[in-house]
Amino acid sequence: MAVEKYPDNRMLGHREIVDGKAGAYVWKTYREVFDIASKIGNSIRSCGLAKGSHCGIYGANCPEWIITMEACNAHGIYCVPLYDTLGAGAVEFILCHAEVEIAFAEEKKIELLLKTLPKSNEFLKTIVSFGKVTQEQKEEASKYELSIYSWDEFLSLAADQEFDLPDKEKTDICTIMYTSGTTGDPKGVLISNASIICLIAGVDRLLNRVNEKLAESDVYMSYLPLAHIFDRVVEELFIFHGASIGFWRGDVKLLVEDIGVLKPTIMCAVPRVLDRIFSGLQAKISSGGFIKSTLFNLAYKFKKFRMMRGAKHDEAAAICDKVVFSKVKEGLGGNVRVILSGAAPLATHVEEYLRVVTCAHVLQGYGLTETCAGSFVSLPNQMSMIGTVGPPVPNIDVRLESVPEMDYDALASTARGEICIKGETLFSGYYKREDLTKEVLIDGWFHTGDIGEWQPDGSMKIIDRKKNIFKLSQGEYVAVENLENIYGLVSAIDSIWIYGNSFESFLVSVVNPNKEALESWAAANGISGDFESLCQNPKAKEYILGELSRIGKEKKLKGFEFIKDVHLEPVPFDMDRDLITPTYKKKRPQLLKYYQGVIDQMYKSAK
Repeated sequence: MAVEKYPDNRMLGHREIVDGKAGAYVWKTYREVFDIASKIGNSIRSCGLAKGSHCGIYGANCPEWIITMEACNAHGIYCVPLYDTLGAGAVEFILCHAEVEIAFAEEKKIELLLKTLPKSNEFLKTIVSFGKVTQEQKEEASKYELSIYSWDEFLSLAADQEFDLPDKEKTDICTIMYTSGTTGDPKGVLISNASIICLIAGVDRLLNRVNEKLAESDVYMSYLPLAHIFDRVVEELFIFHGASIGFWRGDVKLLVEDIGVLKPTIMCAVPRVLDRIFSGLQAKISSGGFIKSTLFNLAYKFKKFRMMRGAKHDEAAAICDKVVFSKVKEGLGGNVRVILSGAAPLATHVEEYLRVVTCAHVLQGYGLTETCAGSFVSLPNQMSMIGTVGPPVPNIDVRLESVPEMDYDALASTARGEICIKGETLFSGYYKREDLTKEVLIDGWFHTGDIGEWQPDGSMKIIDRKKNIFKLSQGEYVAVENLENIYGLVSAIDSIWIYGNSFESFLVSVVNPNKEALESWAAANGISGDFESLCQNPKAKEYILGELSRIGKEKKLKGFEFIKDVHLEPVPFDMDRDLITPTYKKKRPQLLKYYQGVIDQMYKSAK
């Protein structure tokens, strides 16, 4: 439809590299993309695939990713994204589990695909590079009777063959998205055409109702993994409107520069990115001298006061926006009007701060792969919704279900319970895992495992996780996620993992301290040493424990909820050590395995 309506609009753009330097964005129109996707579709069909076959896509976001995805859409072929951040083990698991017959990959991922042989070879018969293929790779593939093509070779593979597009139903599966489970193997979430279309319609309706209607002039920065449902549906929404999608160069360090060149109007982000923007701004302001920082803080307080009183962000303090906050806006390219945060909870102080200083709506959303992403999203100019994920999108039903063992009552005056969702956006089940599907889909209601609290204004606040609960030796239940959110308010730390079990009577934790905060504390207290040595200093440990206790008292935590010992870890929890998922959720079993020695030592020395 978009090609018919907007054939000459810019659709997909990337930065051209000339003499090793990145230039301006180079664009393909909707018509051009359609023609290439048609050729790719014919080539896929010429390899023997048909409606219902499985096609893998592996690599960072790029125009070829979307083109391949649209070719799959056209021919009713299941698109199976392989995470850019998953190791070879998980890639091999998905290739075999999803019975992938053809896999597209960015140039530098071809080697990793070849490493999955011979296991993946049972189903995998063709590999296509988004770029070139080396002679060595061709030789390696030929050992397994595997066809391997460069992008240009594959484009002309079908020559003049034209394959008819099959009839497609709403209920047909569009994609199998594997979720990075915090335990066990990834689960293949079956998402139908209807789910994606329904979600797009719902989000579109919501944006229209809050006067932030998408237009063909809008520009989106594509950098969050297309292998996640969050980015995929946002890009589908942009395509529906004939808008433009520009791709980053795949390097976090160059993202800000790419944003400056592209000048997007809408940005999606995960809290980790927004935390970096927040920390960067804080550091810039504090190093800007007394007058600059005083002016900034005064402008911030005034604008925040006006917004809290109900003024819209663009009317609250026009002079402050022009003189002070315009520099922040320019840092994001100058045109951003909506920043949407998802995938994990955004800290309240970060959300509030960015709502004031970015001159854009900062909206927090909530959804899962199983609900086809956005199920809730906060509304523009509603400061009361800070710290919540807003109301449900208009095309789903939501209810809370009591969880008696955690003292959450869905019928109490303040309704709390497990969030359950019903509607056409829901997934069709877990691929080859009927047992797991039955556990979470009961009478048409999907049980999210997240604990929510309805707010008086109709928005939802995520307060806990059903599964992350354990009992201490004295019989007290600990809702660990809730505690981590509270202790996470300490500005001197970046991340915290709390541990306890039913053989111990108290909690211990591993903390990633904030480098700037710890170093400035050390300087103020005459303690020397680099960041790593500070993390080993008993006085630094005392300081962090003191800060954690302070917030615990402030939030009136119970005695057993206080942390008795802490280990300072200078290296942030990362995916390289398999400690977090690609959406930055903690992998608790893996964290325990990795820090077992540290945990044992803390319990030993505390007794």
